Amino acid sequence: MTNSHPLRRTAIELSDGRELIFFDEPGECAEKDRDVVDRRDLPELETASEIRRDVLLDDWVVVASHRQTRTHLPPSDQCPLCPSTADRLTEIPADDYDVVVFENRFPSFAENVADVALGQPGELFARRAGRGRCEVVCFTADHDTSFASLTPTRVRTVVEAWVDRTEALSKLPGVEQVFPFENRGEEIGVTLSHPHGQVYAYPFVTPVTRRMLDSAREHLAATGRNLFDDVLAAEVEAEVRVVRRTDHWTAFVPAAARWPFEVHLYPNRRVPDLTALDNDQRADFCQLYLEVLRRLDGLFGVQMPYIAAWDQAPVHSDRDLAALHLRLFSTRRAPTKLKYLAGSESGMGVFINDIPPEQAAELLRAVVL
Repeated sequence: MTNSHPLRRTAIELSDGRELIFFDEPGECAEKDRDVVDRRDLPELETASEIRRDVLLDDWVVVASHRQTRTHLPPSDQCPLCPSTADRLTEIPADDYDVVVFENRFPSFAENVADVALGQPGELFARRAGRGRCEVVCFTADHDTSFASLTPTRVRTVVEAWVDRTEALSKLPGVEQVFPFENRGEEIGVTLSHPHGQVYAYPFVTPVTRRMLDSAREHLAATGRNLFDDVLAAEVEAEVRVVRRTDHWTAFVPAAARWPFEVHLYPNRRVPDLTALDNDQRADFCQLYLEVLRRLDGLFGVQMPYIAAWDQAPVHSDRDLAALHLRLFSTRRAPTKLKYLAGSESGMGVFINDIPPEQAAELLRAVVL
């Protein structure tokens, strides 16, 4: 497939051995010398990540004690994601960039973690090394902007970075699922305000994905059809929860939305992951996603805190069954009110939504852009 969005991709090594990749668009940054050196004297990266089996819920919990010392809400003039200057060295050893991806300095998973005692076969408290990879994706060098303010060209560069990392991380030994995501807003728990996201390469298929695929498998056995295709078709037919539909994507509030404002974005032609999107799908997504983000911000006239989570097929299983889609949701339910995960949600996993999904979709459609 020919890529209609040319980029210069340059990989370097930081002083502690971590990889950093520049994704430069044609223009000023693409003309810069990327043969740069990280002048910081950082100790070699050491992680203590392991995963422990929860036999009651049939999933894995990550224990990563080294993350206690990670950077937490630094002032803007101390941001580690801004370009380096002569007076201050950051994670990016360059004076400017378009999009940058680098290995997280405080990762939940890493390739060089030590082995752990696995215990005996059948033991209830199974443990494994937390082997995988965690990366940071910086969307722009501008500290004081947000994803919603990016240009479609820049969003396309971010998409190409997601595609690149999905392809590369899927090839790592032991990786079972690749998860690109963005958290925005302190209300969500963001500890760095610079516009950025992350990519996790998990050594297992995550509980949410396993549950989705179990449902899809049951639906296929009962109907002979793909569940994700049927959900999209039903939402389009119902219309009432559709926020926007384009030639290649549909954005809708799901019928059983858990969050006050939750929008799912599906490509109209099902694909398993980001690498399978064609040029038209990639370009169309950029326009639609920016519109949805701006509608969220326009609801109450404030920047909405949100999580944007890409659901992709597992690396080695169920690729014909799964469907790439983006889940975007906010914890804000009113201008001065947030939704907290209280007893029912946190204790039992049963969500209680104060805003009917049909009303949420109507409010989003009514925002004047």
